[in-house]
Amino acid sequence: MEQNYSEKLLAIIHSDLSDDLLKEQLLNYHANDIAQIFEFLTKDERYKLYRIFPEEDLADIFSYLDDPALYLDELSSEKAADIIETMDTDDAIDILENLEEDNRQELIELMDKDMVAEIAMIKSYDDDMIGSKMTTNYIAIDKDSTIKQAMKKIVEEAAINDNISIIYFINKDNVFYGAMDLRDLIIAREGEKLEKLVKTSYPYLYATELVSECLNKIQDYALESIPVVDDDLHLIGVITSSDVVEVTQDELSDDYAKLAGLASEEDLKEPLFKSVKKRIPWLIILLVLGLVTSLLVSQFETVVAGLPIIVAFQSLILDMAGNCGTQSLAVTIRILTDEKISNKEIFKMIAKEIKVGIINGLLIGIVTLLFVLAFLYLTQRNLGNNIILKTSLAVGISMFTSMIVSSFVGTLMPIIFKKCKIDPAVASGPFITTINDIVAIVIYYGLSWIMIINFLS
Repeated sequence: MEQNYSEKLLAIIHSDLSDDLLKEQLLNYHANDIAQIFEFLTKDERYKLYRIFPEEDLADIFSYLDDPALYLDELSSEKAADIIETMDTDDAIDILENLEEDNRQELIELMDKDMVAEIAMIKSYDDDMIGSKMTTNYIAIDKDSTIKQAMKKIVEEAAINDNISIIYFINKDNVFYGAMDLRDLIIAREGEKLEKLVKTSYPYLYATELVSECLNKIQDYALESIPVVDDDLHLIGVITSSDVVEVTQDELSDDYAKLAGLASEEDLKEPLFKSVKKRIPWLIILLVLGLVTSLLVSQFETVVAGLPIIVAFQSLILDMAGNCGTQSLAVTIRILTDEKISNKEIFKMIAKEIKVGIINGLLIGIVTLLFVLAFLYLTQRNLGNNIILKTSLAVGISMFTSMIVSSFVGTLMPIIFKKCKIDPAVASGPFITTINDIVAIVIYYGLSWIMIINFLS
């Protein structure tokens, strides 16, 4: 059942409740629900919320706002800085990046120096690295602590770091040692040795690892959070389950953009010339490939002049070759997302896609041959039975051959891209279609020239 609390929240805010009662009732709702009604409030009503809510609650609300910068402008610089420094570092970074440079610098100067240092550390990693997606919202405990000492530290830090379902342990040099569930710590007997309860073979990620290469690993473990370490195994952050969802969405959006021949995803707020800059390189590449296709067609002028009717079936061959290649491409990219796939499995996949291409090509080729034969016999009987038969054979065999080759190209190209450390998704969309067009043109007009025009001459 869909739940929408906007009307109830607005009714509460429009009531004559005292500040204490108002805060008490509003805090019964999730921060995201409160964030959704911000745009329906007057400035005075929002000022009232700014006044009665503590920074921790405002930080939660602002992390869910679609345009937090708009509302930060309603606050004093000191208040805005307090709210941002209370957020998770990844949320704070997202907000700061959307502010004007002058405003951003002013707030950073007012923020806690430790928080600024954490933000700088995360920003030091490239956007495609795990380190850029992590948060410093976690609790780390010395592995030599007692159970009582560990519980005391959790109680002390729980108000600051709310990501406490998994507790991390380090040695005296801040090197990652292991982790354990909070539940295991709660039920542990006081006399037990804490170090023996810690899972020392716990999965972790390097901050410099690429996000695209870690998604399967993160999803396979299905943990609330996974620790992130530097090259010396020092614990520097964690990737939470919410981070995983966000990263997965970003990767899907990026792959969708590449499917359309773009360098990366666009949004409505992106400047005009930045969008143009993203698109123009791929458009130029596709233009060059399109010109190659046109030049190839021009080389078969004698074929077209000798039997103009064959032009009518060109788009049929090109479309089916493109469709077949795109299907193989989609299957290959999906399988290649599994980082554990072996070379043997890759060769097996190539062989399978070729077999699929042969069977599909044979079936579609026969159907095409019969269709073209019937069409020409009914509309072009003046060509003669021999030419009609040879033209039908040329179209059918071209369909069969181009579908096999397109399946092979659609499978092989993303594999080559991956071996060259290029995202296989780049091989998709318009790029693979244009390559298959070139292949299909050569096959179709080449066969037509061999089977028909030589006979006519």
